Amino acid sequence: MTKPPKPKPLLQDADKPVRSRPRKPRNPAQPNLPLDPMPDRIDPCLALLKPKPPKGPQWTFEVKWDGYRLAVHIEPSGLRILTRGGHDWTDRFPAIAAEARRLPVATAILDGEAVVLDERGRSDFGLLQQSLGGRGGKRSSDAIFLAFDLLYFDGHDLRRSELDVRRHLLEDLVPAGGQGSIRLSEEVDADGDVLLRAACEHDLEGIIAKRRDAPYRSGRLGDWLKIKCVQSDSFFIVGYEKSTAARGQVGSLLLAGRKGDHLVYVGSVGTGFTEKAASQLREMMDRITRKTPAIKYTGQRKNVVWLQPTLIAEIEYRAWTDDGKLRHSAYKGLREVQDGVTVYDIA
Repeated sequence: MTKPPKPKPLLQDADKPVRSRPRKPRNPAQPNLPLDPMPDRIDPCLALLKPKPPKGPQWTFEVKWDGYRLAVHIEPSGLRILTRGGHDWTDRFPAIAAEARRLPVATAILDGEAVVLDERGRSDFGLLQQSLGGRGGKRSSDAIFLAFDLLYFDGHDLRRSELDVRRHLLEDLVPAGGQGSIRLSEEVDADGDVLLRAACEHDLEGIIAKRRDAPYRSGRLGDWLKIKCVQSDSFFIVGYEKSTAARGQVGSLLLAGRKGDHLVYVGSVGTGFTEKAASQLREMMDRITRKTPAIKYTGQRKNVVWLQPTLIAEIEYRAWTDDGKLRHSAYKGLREVQDGVTVYDIA
């Protein structure tokens, strides 16, 4: 098996890839601290969407990766890889699990993203899904884990520590520039606007900004921010339009978001599927058909097959129309409830 490609540099020469800040030597005189109980699970810190990068020296930046958010638990009794929703996916990522067992640490919880990189070093959610065999769960030996935080380390709960402290320990455990199945998601020392522009020029999803002085707090509280080049959100598939000419005979998918206790139609998507993805979708959708729509629908489409709202699609789009429909949308893949996915909430 060939090694996954290395991410391309954003802001430097081709032979000088982006690196995190130089690591400070650890202080051997630091007093031993009492051991903390190891959490069984930690709800992740989530990034709040913002239109522009923040300013100020208190912010540090990373590339935004497009994959599955995971927590790698290295425990005295063994190893677990948990999804954002707390489901055990250890068996789905054997290469990451094997690499985690080789890390020089007795106990740890690493926060990061499982991704598959394309030939240009960009994370590609569609490739990740292909490597896992689609929705339902096969094993991926191509996925790598990009670690960006360390929440527990050798008996010490680090969540109360500042990000700079956690990153310092993480960079000792997962050094920069590694090419294994666990790699460091490196900080980029750059102005946020410049980095975002470079990320968009390289067709990346966007960037993440994090407060250097913040502890690790679960939820979407503003300590971490995400700034996207292109919008991407999750929507229910509530129907599909048949087509004899399209791949898999799926002309387009009809989508809905949440509004309170109801589902609201947000338009359709007819691009982004490969022939294989369209065929797999058709097979899954034909098992969940219903006679009436799960949404209020006044459109004029023909040959629509209505579905139970159980499949969740990740959709990339450029904007919203004035009447609340997606513009320039493209299908990226299916999300899973086990991944802690949040369906788009319409204000």
